[in-house]
Amino acid sequence: MTTAQLIGADPGWLITVKALLVFIFCVVLTLLSVWGERRLVGRMQQRPGPNRVGPFGLIQALADGVKLALKEDIIPVAADKIVFVVAPIISATTCFMSFAVIPITGPVTLFGQKTAMQLTDLPVGVLYVLAIASVGVYGIILAGWSSGSTYPLLGGLRSSAQVISYEIAMGLSLVAVFIYAGSMSTSDIVAAQSTTWYAVVLFPSFVIYAISMVGETNRAPFDLAEAEGELVGGFHTEYSSLKFALFFLAEYVNIIAVSALATTLFLGGYHAPPFLGFTENWLGGWFTAIWFFSKVLVFFFVFVWLRGTLPRLRYDQFMQFGWKVLIPVSIVWILVVATLRVMSLQGAPRLTVVAFSSFVVLLVIVVNIAFDNAKKKKESIVFNDATAPSFAIPELPMNISAVNVSEHSNGGDRG
Repeated sequence: MTTAQLIGADPGWLITVKALLVFIFCVVLTLLSVWGERRLVGRMQQRPGPNRVGPFGLIQALADGVKLALKEDIIPVAADKIVFVVAPIISATTCFMSFAVIPITGPVTLFGQKTAMQLTDLPVGVLYVLAIASVGVYGIILAGWSSGSTYPLLGGLRSSAQVISYEIAMGLSLVAVFIYAGSMSTSDIVAAQSTTWYAVVLFPSFVIYAISMVGETNRAPFDLAEAEGELVGGFHTEYSSLKFALFFLAEYVNIIAVSALATTLFLGGYHAPPFLGFTENWLGGWFTAIWFFSKVLVFFFVFVWLRGTLPRLRYDQFMQFGWKVLIPVSIVWILVVATLRVMSLQGAPRLTVVAFSSFVVLLVIVVNIAFDNAKKKKESIVFNDATAPSFAIPELPMNISAVNVSEHSNGGDRG
């Protein structure tokens, strides 16, 4: 019996139980993620991190949540009160909805019923996740607009431009997965990776998705929607108490959601590595959930690693990288993958496929070398001409006349 058939036979009460379990998992993972990030960044910066509240500081995140909930709730006078309240609710609810189509385990037995830890199996499940992520950004935009303040508005506008730019690259990176799997269903894509993970077969798509998901979640070094050095706190500057906690929750659940989607599409989902496939039957099939969450935690560690090591990009560099690098590379890669897939399905000789792949690799190398040479030549011309940079900078007070300098020096001599 397929996963879709197992899920389709679930009674209503079992669907409710599974939804509650997924919600509890997400909340617990959020608390552990906050604690884990603070501990990891502390180690990277040679400091202990939270270690006071509970053993090893494990209850610190829960204490922070309770503190936020009990703080005074302030709504600015100039704010649009209805939108101001609705915005964090949108962000906090949409982030959980992505897990409806994520297969967490294979076939398992739950309360005597044969099922799989997946709420539903849509034929266009991946498109559903992308659509929900797009709706979630409305919470950030509306929060910035409704605050009635300049800095939150700028943060909301930055976030909208950022999400539009990097969602295009993210969507294009998934096209190659659809071509190889022949389906947009998350369970079908996981089943298609039973022998080889797409992170190996479609490595460029995996890299593009990994970069895009960091930009999608507004995380360092792409956290320009809430850059405290420029925008005080970004879109949530005017928020406090439980509303701020909802934004905080949404950020970490979004990190888990994009990591779970990356696991599903590129790392075989709940499947064990090929040489450890015998473990999938342990604990009645529940051991597959351990493999799934282990892969998710690897992605989360990368998020923390990036935050602890890389500086924040300048905004024009960030947007230029999305539009001029990620999107063109994704389009070219889709053409290559589609050509290779058609050649393999039509029974082309293996030598022909290898020759085409080698030609593409050589072409990319030649274009890259030519581009680097042109860039170095342009930089040398700019350096020699001492022209101004392409981005706007304020005029520096460097035009001090020689007369004033001589007057100051003469005055100093007379004194």
